[in-house]
Amino acid sequence: MVVATNLGFPYVGAKRELKKLVESYWSGKTTEADLKQGVLGIQTAHWKLQQEQGLQHIPSGEYTLYDRVLDTAQQFGAIPARYQHIKDPLQQYFAMGRGLQKPATETTEKVDVPAMEMKKWFDTNYHFIVPEFEADQQFSLQNPRAVEQFKAAKAAGIHTRPVLVGPVSFLYLGKPAKGAEPFDTLSLLPKVLPLYIELIKELVAAGADWVQIDEPILIFDLDANVKLALEKAYKTLKAAATGAKVLVAAYFGRVENNIYALKDHVDALHIDLVRAPEELDTILPLIGENQVLSLGLVDGRNIWINNLANSIALAQKAVAALGSDRVFIAPSCSLAHSPYSTSFEKKIQAANPELFSWLSFSVEKVAEIATIAKAINNGPESVKDALSANAAAVETRRTSPQTVNPEVRDRVAKIPAEAWKRASPFPARRDAQVKKLKLPLFPTTTIGSFPQTKEIRVARQKHNKGELSDADYDAFIKAEMKKVVEFQEKVGLDVLVHGEPERNDMVEHFGHLLHGYDFTENGWVVSYGSRCVKPPVIFGDVSRRGPMTIDEIKYAQSLTSKPMKGMLTGPVTMMKWSFVRDDIPAKDLCAQVGLALRDEVVDLEAAGIPCIQVDEPAIREGLPIRRADWDAYLEWSVACFRLSTSGIRDDTQIHTHMCYSDFNDIFDAIAALDADVITIENSKSDEKLLKIFESKQYTNEIGPGLYDIHSPRVPSVEEMKQRFSDMLKYIPEHLLWANPDCGLKSRAWPETEAALVNLVEVAKYFRAQKAQA
Repeated sequence: MVVATNLGFPYVGAKRELKKLVESYWSGKTTEADLKQGVLGIQTAHWKLQQEQGLQHIPSGEYTLYDRVLDTAQQFGAIPARYQHIKDPLQQYFAMGRGLQKPATETTEKVDVPAMEMKKWFDTNYHFIVPEFEADQQFSLQNPRAVEQFKAAKAAGIHTRPVLVGPVSFLYLGKPAKGAEPFDTLSLLPKVLPLYIELIKELVAAGADWVQIDEPILIFDLDANVKLALEKAYKTLKAAATGAKVLVAAYFGRVENNIYALKDHVDALHIDLVRAPEELDTILPLIGENQVLSLGLVDGRNIWINNLANSIALAQKAVAALGSDRVFIAPSCSLAHSPYSTSFEKKIQAANPELFSWLSFSVEKVAEIATIAKAINNGPESVKDALSANAAAVETRRTSPQTVNPEVRDRVAKIPAEAWKRASPFPARRDAQVKKLKLPLFPTTTIGSFPQTKEIRVARQKHNKGELSDADYDAFIKAEMKKVVEFQEKVGLDVLVHGEPERNDMVEHFGHLLHGYDFTENGWVVSYGSRCVKPPVIFGDVSRRGPMTIDEIKYAQSLTSKPMKGMLTGPVTMMKWSFVRDDIPAKDLCAQVGLALRDEVVDLEAAGIPCIQVDEPAIREGLPIRRADWDAYLEWSVACFRLSTSGIRDDTQIHTHMCYSDFNDIFDAIAALDADVITIENSKSDEKLLKIFESKQYTNEIGPGLYDIHSPRVPSVEEMKQRFSDMLKYIPEHLLWANPDCGLKSRAWPETEAALVNLVEVAKYFRAQKAQA
């Protein structure tokens, strides 16, 4: 019999219960005991749900309070020195994830530590905490969460399959500790492997028979030394005879010849057949006679229904080659990247039942997994009603007029060649912009959003419910914009923003103003820590309904004589941070969005707005995993950004923003965006981003982030001065801007004001230094 299984479940809860518990703990309203009890309740409900749906292998240990990689670092004692004085394990854990700033009291010393570096998890919009290692790192097993969660599930009467972050991925994704000499983090493998063996033995002693070890780096283009590390790791684990069977899971792409590193050393291998269905034919002959193949057939990353007939056909092929007892049916990856359940989506169900019939969230995906397994084990007749309903929905999605707009497709087909780039090169544009804007040396600005206060959220909710009239809501929003503009003028910023009080999310807001989008009520997924996003759904061809930002930005500009930035979200990010349609080529959809944004950029310029920011934080995130696929993606993604920004005069300044990404490998593509000003995350990146801008002799203007906005911590003036001084080592002074790492939406007003006051003081200090030189 094939086994129905899962790799992970949305740990945030059905209605973001974990977010509320954790943030209540951070604010001091909830005790640690209350937090743990609440978490246990969420976990238990999830385990029972999966059991009731018919899964045989249910994951445990993948549940996290902030990030699974951070869990692994703390679990194995990889605690950077700057956090080791924090003795409370939970406070230490959250300090590593989000920083901690506490004044001294009569009984405690002052605590002021920044967060660890955060990066995108492969090509998702999830962010993980980057582990830090010393060359002589000593590991120790402490508070193993996987054991704790396995025992909790067992106490609830549910036998689970514990999940661990694999030793090679853990080390490979890490970096040398801050200030340490560079070294190969994989050299630490002999030190960490004994602790994995010890941990697995503890799980076996608790009753585990299978252990899932996630090694997502198996989808990378790996050097020989990494493959050797994988082979050594799993030979060692096999030789240790821990008593558990080991399933190694790879996801988000193709394993290709990396499989040879695991051949004969693991009991089961999971592959992602949503991203790479063609791999089944190449992997099947390589599976050993005693190995199991786990088939990732149900999309863990998107929200569309599974084509059950296609999945059953793939499963039948695997069963024919291996036998039913050597096949698992699973999602492509952990369902933590998918929303909880469509049962909460009453509005879509009522307003657009056809679209609703195409949706499948985590609860429904578990049912799809169980249906595929049942069809294989008991025959298709045993699930004929489910298969019939699924086939009908798949067909309506393929043929529905909701998905096609002939005018949009015709416009994309006829884009003229000159529309793909600015009319003049950057030096000519910069001369025109210098004359028009008259900015000082080291101009100061922010990335766009200002704190979304409780008052803003309440007003938006009342307006959405019809409890606040359009006129009253508009007046409220204008008052908020006026407050933000006055604040920026008081602080002394040079290029202002309107603060975005009318926007709930940088993608969702624009989705409401475009054809082809729809919106969930409860489609939340975790972005980082407790931060959740609710991506819109792109189901049809995209075009602008009408002007999207003109009234707000014109009003904000009327409040000040300083230049105001229009704020837009770029075409790649509008796609990547949505649940995107998968029934047309991505490059065609991106061009549709690019044209809609182009219309808005042209209208902003016509309205007198001198600076327009088109954010593309997702452009690196969208980069295919395998280098062989890079060129095609970079060609169309860069082109679509230029399409959206090229219809304007030389003296209109185009900004863009990117964050938490490694740019070094794609620097030429970043330069090819040809933005007049680019702002980037820098405060957590140890200057590694700046070095590439120097070595490549980047000639456009750049604003590396002076402080980390994902932490409530406020850096001092001296700390920012040092960081700005370091920037001047790499960036010519006439090109350098001063700004935060990212938008300020998630921050509170007191810390926002304190940090921006310090930032402006730093810019003024360096201007004065240059004036005296």
